[in-house]
Amino acid sequence: MKRKIIIALVVVGAVFAGLAGVKALQIGKLIGSAKTFTVPPETISSAVAQEQKWQDTLTAVGSISAAQGVTVAAEVAGTVTEIAFESGAVVAKGDLLVRLDTSSEAAQLRAAEAEAELTRLNLDRLLKLRESNVVSQSEVDTAEAALKQNQANADAIRAIIEKKTIRAPFAGRLGIRLVNLGESLEARKPIVSLQSLVPVYGDFSLPQQTLSVLQTGLVVQVSSDAYPGEKFIGEVTAINPELDSTTRAVRLQATFANTNQLLRPGMFVRMEIVLPGEQTVLAVPATAILSAPFGDSVYVIEQSTNSAGGLVARQQFVRTGRPLGDFVSIVTGLKPGDRVVSSGLFKLRNGSGVVVNNEIAPKSSTTPNPPNG
Repeated sequence: MKRKIIIALVVVGAVFAGLAGVKALQIGKLIGSAKTFTVPPETISSAVAQEQKWQDTLTAVGSISAAQGVTVAAEVAGTVTEIAFESGAVVAKGDLLVRLDTSSEAAQLRAAEAEAELTRLNLDRLLKLRESNVVSQSEVDTAEAALKQNQANADAIRAIIEKKTIRAPFAGRLGIRLVNLGESLEARKPIVSLQSLVPVYGDFSLPQQTLSVLQTGLVVQVSSDAYPGEKFIGEVTAINPELDSTTRAVRLQATFANTNQLLRPGMFVRMEIVLPGEQTVLAVPATAILSAPFGDSVYVIEQSTNSAGGLVARQQFVRTGRPLGDFVSIVTGLKPGDRVVSSGLFKLRNGSGVVVNNEIAPKSSTTPNPPNG
């Protein structure tokens, strides 16, 4: 029995030894393969850092305001008897908007006019009698004063009637109606917003350091998130004579023709003031910039120094300047002629092997005009 146990143990040990040998052989092969394994290169597209002539510009954020804008309100209290406009309509100067009840004033006016007419007739009789010295000059003077007072009373009533006939003070586009027929309005109660949209102003501020290059007549380009890819052209028409004592910034106003009325009062916009001079900058596509909390960087494409050869991507930190279209200027970190990765950089690390394929990469432009989707 003891002999059988020993034989069984020997057999089991031999089996384990065989399995261990096979596993050791497999692991040895895997280690050998890992030593000779190389990561396949990543396919990317590239661009060359080139010097370009860019127009000098100043950028700011601003807002659009109407050349003329007002909330039309009732000057005197009254009841609405007629509404002569529709919300959003375009009106001309003097167009009737709202008429308030003037029946009481109309009756008072008739009485005042009758009183004035009677006083005028009485004055005419006194003037004829005065020619014959039947009445004194003081009686004539009293009649003349009474006539003027009665005429003034009638004019005051006419003024109240006119104030209850509310008209557009200037041409423009109306907003949403805020009153209803038959409503009793208090004085200064808003009726409707009226904005003149042709032209409009762009209001913005710039630091005091820019004062030496600012002047009226400079071209201003405006863009808004409401109209992606579209720019509106205007010019600087006013520069505030004093600076803000808190921010030390100067306020400016640009005028835009706005013939299509796309720019609306209150709209947030980005302003770009075009200066007369040009500047030479080193530019790369904006897609080549890898932004991170610790700084911006690009991947520079270089020839590998190892025995396998090929191309590798080296991460290079840069300081960027202002953007223009699809490009961004590089202040430091690159030199003209450096080739950088323009797409596919998010799958790279420093020293990654790369293969360049520029066939499917879109072309960058300083004046991009993407198609409407």
